[in-house]
Amino acid sequence: MSTTQSERLRELLEPLVSSQGLDLEEIAVESVGRKRVLRVVVDSDDGADLDAVADVSRALSAKLDETDAMGAGEYTLEVGTPGAERALTEHRHYVRAVDRLVRFQLTEGGGEVVARILTVDDAGVDLEVPGVKGRKATARRLAFDDIDKARVQVEFNRKGKQEDMTEEEEA
Repeated sequence: MSTTQSERLRELLEPLVSSQGLDLEEIAVESVGRKRVLRVVVDSDDGADLDAVADVSRALSAKLDETDAMGAGEYTLEVGTPGAERALTEHRHYVRAVDRLVRFQLTEGGGEVVARILTVDDAGVDLEVPGVKGRKATARRLAFDDIDKARVQVEFNRKGKQEDMTEEEEA
């Protein structure tokens, strides 16, 4: 069985990322004109701040320079964190998304649900489905087996969070 370049890079870089207290979420090698771009996405339970991303970027760059993992051609290394509307593919992603609004696509024609994750356990997630047109929110449980895809949603005017921010700003 042959391994792809991304798999070899993951084997090389994952221990280094882990040693920095981060999780290696994604690796992608793309051709952009004559150059190649190596995109590395990292995260942690507490998030990855700019300093942590810079530290891991320097460590990865040094490791790649001392190996031939990217071959002889030129490439650009880009290290970042998941975007605001990240896809949830691992158990740890769901845990990190507690209290966030998520769009779930359900398996076998189950449609979709947009709800806030309240809790996560080994079997699934407990949700709060927002009420429509003045109705109260309802509770719902989804087993991981019933979820085909899940993606965090961006919220601009979340009630409750804005009030919390205002109180903090006044303090």
